[in-house]
Amino acid sequence: MPSSAMTHAVRPWRATILTLYPEMFPGPLGLSLSGDALARGDWSLEARNIREHGLGRHRNVDDNPAGGGAGMVLRCDVLAAAIDAASGAGDERPRLLMSPRGKPLTQARVRALCAGPGLVVVCGRFEGVDERVIAGRALEEVSIGDYVLSGGEIAALTLLDACVRLLPGVMGKAESGVEESFEAGRLEYPHYTRPREWEGRAIPEVLTGGNHGAIARWRRTEADRITAERRPDLLGAAKHHSAKCPTVRGTK
Repeated sequence: MPSSAMTHAVRPWRATILTLYPEMFPGPLGLSLSGDALARGDWSLEARNIREHGLGRHRNVDDNPAGGGAGMVLRCDVLAAAIDAASGAGDERPRLLMSPRGKPLTQARVRALCAGPGLVVVCGRFEGVDERVIAGRALEEVSIGDYVLSGGEIAALTLLDACVRLLPGVMGKAESGVEESFEAGRLEYPHYTRPREWEGRAIPEVLTGGNHGAIARWRRTEADRITAERRPDLLGAAKHHSAKCPTVRGTK
């Protein structure tokens, strides 16, 4: 008799998007590695239209901002109804709101999110959403950068792409998700491939000599150099993390 562990089906990583433009999904997520994984059932994607919970004959979802001002604001009652319909009791997935005022998305946060059961992502439009629904439905505001988009959909696609590519089996080699920018608090080292020389520029000799120890040292040095030039803030964060969590090295 098969064990319960063998008969229990593992649920795929589930993403639910709340948007006024569900036709924007899966978009690029339906192509390449993420699209192949979606077709295999390694993850699932549901785009739900917030307007289905709109009010009146015209399914209104927004109203004028309290206190006056330009633009419109997504209503708290409409958005709350959409969230409740998509994420009921027992749904442990975090609820995210794509917002330029949110915490910056990091690779560490992406890894934590893809290790969970999935996501419920709210895509704002207009001037924003009523502040009360953010508190009332425990939405975590997430930003993908210090700029403003027309809506949260493109930001949601970015977030999902970052998560899905790290799911087991999506990338061909497990190390592909480890040896890349931000994983070690540094930007990634330079890459080269054939031809060995191109327009007078040759592949660094150390990469063609077969000495794996020398290659590893070169890659670390280059990663440090590029990070110091372009993102010195990452080196400061890495030093702070190392001070809090020192590593124990064995003797040679």
